Amino acid sequence: MIKRRNKNRQDRINEAIKEEMALILRDMKDPRLSPMTSVLRADTSRDLNYCKIYYSVMGDQEEKEKTAEALKAGGGYIRRELAARLDLRQTPELTFILDDSVEYSIYLGEQFKKIHEEDEERLAAMTPEMRQAKEAFEQSVKEQEQAEEDDLWFLDDE
Repeated sequence: MIKRRNKNRQDRINEAIKEEMALILRDMKDPRLSPMTSVLRADTSRDLNYCKIYYSVMGDQEEKEKTAEALKAGGGYIRRELAARLDLRQTPELTFILDDSVEYSIYLGEQFKKIHEEDEERLAAMTPEMRQAKEAFEQSVKEQEQAEEDDLWFLDDE
C-alpha cells in the first residue's frame, strides 16, 4: 500500500515538474532556445535527487543543438526557478534529453500517407480483370480466416 501512495506522489511530482518546466522554458530569454521546444516528460528518481527532462524541438539539427546548449547553460537558472515554483524539500538535479519521437511519428504518418496515395493510384490503374482477381483473392482469404475460426470453436466457451 505504501508503494502505491509513493508512486502516485512521484507521478504528481513528475507532472508538476513537467508543467513548470514548460512555463520556465517559455519565459526564458535565451536566443538559442527554439520557440518550438516542448517538454514531453519528466522522470524523477525515487529519492527525488535527479530528474530527466525529455524535450522535443521542431526544426533542423542546428536548432536542436542550439537548444541543447541553451538548456545546458541555463540549467542553474532553470533549477532555481523550479525550486521557487515548487514546494519540494530538495530540488532535483536536472538532465535534459532530446526526444525525437514526435518528429519520427510525423515522418511515419507522411510515409503512410504516401503509401496510401500510391495504392489509390494502382487501384485506379487496374483493369476490370485485375479487379476481379483481386476481389476473388480477398474473398478466399476471408473464407480461409472464417474456416480457421470455425476450427477453433471449442475455445469460444472458455
